[in-house]
Amino acid sequence: MDEKGNSQQLNIELSEEMAQGIYTNLAIITHSPSEFVVDFVRVMPGITKASVKSRVILTPEHAKRLMMALNENINRYESLHGPIKTNEGHSQPPVVPMNFGPTGQA
Repeated sequence: MDEKGNSQQLNIELSEEMAQGIYTNLAIITHSPSEFVVDFVRVMPGITKASVKSRVILTPEHAKRLMMALNENINRYESLHGPIKTNEGHSQPPVVPMNFGPTGQA
């Protein structure tokens, strides 16, 4: 809203190339006092080299807002489709870890 209480609309462009997205199955999260860095990586079975496909840099406030938005959307998803299964609590570790990094805390 602006100073007069009028709602302002934000127009967000999504290019055709960006709309196709990039598949990743690994997120490496690191942080400093002023930012969070999330590197999205695609790991393929039998291949020992992987590359970062996308990097997102967030302020701590926006990182927390992202966490809350993901939590809200996961809750909505699970209310429609049932619980999302993870390997937590099982004897086998997850095939691909989703929250590690040199300085990350997730």
